[in-house]
Amino acid sequence: MAFDDLRGLLKALEKDGDLKRVKAEVDPHLEVGEITDRVNKAGGPALLFENVKGSRLPLAMNVYGTDRRLLKALGLDSYEEISERIGALLRPELPQGFVGVREAFGKLASVAHVPPKKVKSAPVQEIVLKGDDVDLDALPALFTWPRDGGSFFNLGLTHTRHPETGMRNLGLYRLQRHDRRTIGMHWQIHKDSRNHYQVAARRGERLPVAIAFGCPPAVTYASTAPLPADIDEYLFAGYLRGKRVELTDCVTVPLQVPARAEVVVEGWLEPGRMLPEGPFGDHTGFYTPQEPFPALDVECVTMRRDPVFQSIVVGRPPTEDGPLGRATERFFLPLLRIIIPDIVDYHLPEAGGFHNCAIISIDKKYPKHAQKVMSAVWGAHMMSLTKLIIVVDSDCDVHDLHEVAWRALGNVDYARDLLLTEGPVDHLDHASYQQFWGGKAGIDATAKWPEEGYTRDGGWPEMVRSDPAVAERVTGRWKEYGL
Repeated sequence: MAFDDLRGLLKALEKDGDLKRVKAEVDPHLEVGEITDRVNKAGGPALLFENVKGSRLPLAMNVYGTDRRLLKALGLDSYEEISERIGALLRPELPQGFVGVREAFGKLASVAHVPPKKVKSAPVQEIVLKGDDVDLDALPALFTWPRDGGSFFNLGLTHTRHPETGMRNLGLYRLQRHDRRTIGMHWQIHKDSRNHYQVAARRGERLPVAIAFGCPPAVTYASTAPLPADIDEYLFAGYLRGKRVELTDCVTVPLQVPARAEVVVEGWLEPGRMLPEGPFGDHTGFYTPQEPFPALDVECVTMRRDPVFQSIVVGRPPTEDGPLGRATERFFLPLLRIIIPDIVDYHLPEAGGFHNCAIISIDKKYPKHAQKVMSAVWGAHMMSLTKLIIVVDSDCDVHDLHEVAWRALGNVDYARDLLLTEGPVDHLDHASYQQFWGGKAGIDATAKWPEEGYTRDGGWPEMVRSDPAVAERVTGRWKEYGL
C-alpha cells in the first residue's frame, strides 16, 4: 500500500539507506539546485536539507528521483502492475457465469471504495497564519538556474474549481514567489486551471486557489497525470493507492486539500491581475521566456507543527520528473488502447520531454496503417501535442532506442514514408516559429507492402536472424566455450 504522507515515505527511505540528511547550511540560491541536480543525475539518494539559509523548514529533494523510490512511494512492484489493473478494469467483455459476475462486481468495488473522504481535524492545519503573519519568504523557494527570473516553488499542488460546474482540478505548475504574499501562477494555455481562471474572469469573479506542498505520494503523482477534465484526480489517487485520500476544508477559501499535506497556501486571483513571470529553466532544458501570468494574493498559510517542505529540480534531462513521466507512460497505455486499439505498445522518451516524441508499435493489418495511427494519436487528448511519431512493427521493442533507431534509419524512404503536418504544440515549446502551434512529423518505419507502392523484385527483404536450433545449441554449450 502507498504511504499516507510524505514523512512516512522519508522515514522508510532513510531506513533503507536511500535518504541522505545534509546538516551543513545550504543556500536555496543556486546551491541547492546544483547539489540536487548532481545527485539526481548520478542516481543518488533522496536528500533532506536540514539547514536551508533563510528558512527554518527542512527541505526534501530528489524524493522521486529514481524508479525504485517512486514505485516504493506508490506501493507498487512495477509500473506494469497498475497498468494491468487499469486494463482489467476497462475490459469491455460481458461477465459469463457466477465467476464472471463476481469478477465484474470486484472491478466495481475496486473503484467504489476509493473516492476522497472529508475529515474535520487535519494535521496540516495545526498552525494557521493569516494576514500580515503570512510570509512566503520563510518557505524555501529555489533559485535554480543562473538566468531564472526569481525564486520558485516547483512542487506545489494547485487546487481550483470550475466556477460554473464546480468540477475540481488538481495540477502541478511552477509557482514564482513575487513577494512575501504574492505568487505567480504559470498556467499554460492547455491546462484546466487556466480555463477555470478565464471563466471566473469572464464572470467578473475572483477565483479561489489552494496550493499544497509535501502531499501524500499518490496525490503528488495524480497531480501530474494528464487526466481528462471530468476525471477527479483524488479518485485516481485513491484507486492508485487502494485507499481513500483524506481531505479537509481550507480555512479561507471554499476548497479542500489533503489533510496530511505539510504546508498549504490559500488565496484568491483577481480578474485581470497579471504580473511578469519567468524566465525559468524548465524541464525542456532551456529557459522559457518571461510572460504575464495571473498573480495570487495569499491570505493564509497552514502547516504542521514541524513541517517538511518539498520541491524538485527540473532542467536538462534526466531529472526528477523522469520517473513521474515513465509512470504516466505505463499507467495510461490501457487508456490509450481504448482510444486507439491498434497500438501494441508505446514509449515516450525522457529526452523528448515525454510529449515531443512518441514511439508506437502496431500489428500492421492493411496499407498505410501507420499513417492512420499517427492521425489517431494527434487526436487523442494531450497526445495532440506530440511533435514526432515513429511507428514500428510489433516485433520492435519500443523501449530499446537503438532498435528503434535502426528501424527508423533503415526502413524509411523519406519521400514516401514521412508525413508532415501542423498542429498544436506545448506552451513551453521553443522550437516552433510561433507560440502554441507548429510543424509535426510522422515516420512510418514499418515493413512496406506492395499495396503501399513497394514493388521492387522480391518484395520487402527478410530481416537477418540466427538459426533457432543453432542458437539454442550454442546457449546450452556456452560454458564449454570458456567465454
